[in-house]
Amino acid sequence: MKKRFYDTAACAKVDGGYAVQLDGRGIKTPQGTPLLMPTQALAEAIADEWNAQGEEIDPKTMEMMPMAGTAIDRVPEVRDGLIEGLLKYAETDLLCYRAERPKDLIQRQKEAWDPVLDWAAKDLGARLKPTHGIVAIDQDPEALSALKKVLEGFDNWTLTAMGELVGISGSLVVGLALIKGHLTVEQALHICEIDEAHQNEQWGEDFEAIERRKNIAKDVTSAHRFFKLASV
Repeated sequence: MKKRFYDTAACAKVDGGYAVQLDGRGIKTPQGTPLLMPTQALAEAIADEWNAQGEEIDPKTMEMMPMAGTAIDRVPEVRDGLIEGLLKYAETDLLCYRAERPKDLIQRQKEAWDPVLDWAAKDLGARLKPTHGIVAIDQDPEALSALKKVLEGFDNWTLTAMGELVGISGSLVVGLALIKGHLTVEQALHICEIDEAHQNEQWGEDFEAIERRKNIAKDVTSAHRFFKLASV
């Protein structure tokens, strides 16, 4: 960790967007690109993270700053590959692979997951097929094509958030539902924890599981907040 070398961080309107300045000097990304945000809200949030630092700068306490760096430095270089990687999740989407037993878990999954798949079919034109068990099934190429078209329409800031949301949840559909406003963060977390919640009811929940759920909730909340702040 580096010693704090500035007094105040602030947002400033500049050519090309909104900058975060430390004592009036702009910040650059790890690759040396000026850190310019598309919205004042995101720049102010990142300035708040810098202002919250103590005598030493601890990057681990920053949530928006790393994602902004990824959106600027990394995503433009790997955009096509990122989209293809996200589409891979649709082929094995969490919501499509259902338990074979017991009956109460099967019913819970159906009640929580079917409405989200129905939404994707209606609003995104992508009908994904559910199955029971873990044997992979082939999804309709037209559905995958529709999902790809949606992803291609996102800017780099939204794709950065999608990369986080989908990687954490294991579901492209859940990530899209969050971005499109169909699900709240709380609803998305509930949907993704159906299996674990059922197991906890049967066997109890240990400390590590509780901490893992807290970390997942924190990461999903941060990624969704980044998307909202970056939305023009």
